[in-house]
Amino acid sequence: MRKVAVDEAVGMTLGCDITKIIPGREKYRAFRKGQIITNEDIPKLKDMGKEHIYIWEPDEKLIHEDEAALRLARSAAGPGLAWTEPNQGRVNIRAKHDGLLKIEVELLNQINTLDEIVFATLHNDRVVSEGQTVAGTRVVPVAINRTTIEMAERLCTGRMPLLRIKPFLPLWAAVVTTGTEVNSGRIKDGFAPVICQKIVPFGGRWMSQVIVPDDPDLITREIQNFVAQGAQLVIVTGGMSVDADDVTPQGIRNTGAEVIFYGAPILPGSQFMLAYKGHVPICGVPGGALFSRKTTLDLLLPRIFAGDIINRRDIVVMGHGGLCENCRICHFPQCPFGKAT
Repeated sequence: MRKVAVDEAVGMTLGCDITKIIPGREKYRAFRKGQIITNEDIPKLKDMGKEHIYIWEPDEKLIHEDEAALRLARSAAGPGLAWTEPNQGRVNIRAKHDGLLKIEVELLNQINTLDEIVFATLHNDRVVSEGQTVAGTRVVPVAINRTTIEMAERLCTGRMPLLRIKPFLPLWAAVVTTGTEVNSGRIKDGFAPVICQKIVPFGGRWMSQVIVPDDPDLITREIQNFVAQGAQLVIVTGGMSVDADDVTPQGIRNTGAEVIFYGAPILPGSQFMLAYKGHVPICGVPGGALFSRKTTLDLLLPRIFAGDIINRRDIVVMGHGGLCENCRICHFPQCPFGKAT
């Protein structure tokens, strides 16, 4: 890559895209890499404040920014992802289908530690849709040392790709609603439509609902019945607080399920319980899910439908970012709520 005065560049091959910015209006590629500079281009370049430009001259030790960005994107993109052609030195990585974005965050940090490499992503465990841009990469200079790109490529050849999309599984979901006041008909159940609305975006399939009084033995029996009938997710609603009549946690424990946690560092939704009966997740959902737009349940459902096995540390680290700001207009998941990193 050689720097030359604009007045001397006629007939030469431009070494990189040149961007024009009109403040407050637009930003676009005014000159394309590989373009042959003409006499008519000289005043246009000067109007953009360009007195010098880069001319591409092949060098075995260097890789052009476009090729470098493409190589970075190709080495980083795992299942469910595709990449764009370079534009102004940048390559975007997009989702090929709906799903859960998985990022090897430590690996991403290692790559960004390398000199002159830029790799930006959305948050790990973000729900994304088909065609959505989930990451972008480029290098800082017009040409980068070949050994730097090769090092980044080697980092990306580990056990897991840097980026991947896990598709959602169409799990059969069963609901056990607890509460003597609901079972007796004194009040109407409000959980069924709420839960149904929350599982539909992930392809969840409604299996059935039963309503039982505040009796731990009955709660245990109904959970076990659903698991035996093929439920792939059991959601137990109500009775999760510390009131004397709230026995749902006991009913879940009595199934023999492994309790991962009871009490999450997330507000709202702190009295949530997660347990596994074999491979079947059992979620104990407190009554706050009826009133708060987003709770612990909303943070964990995408991971459950993506087939993640959630452990206690996964929950512990969610305390950082686990406070919902209850914004007047909710923009979840385009907000910090539940983003541990």
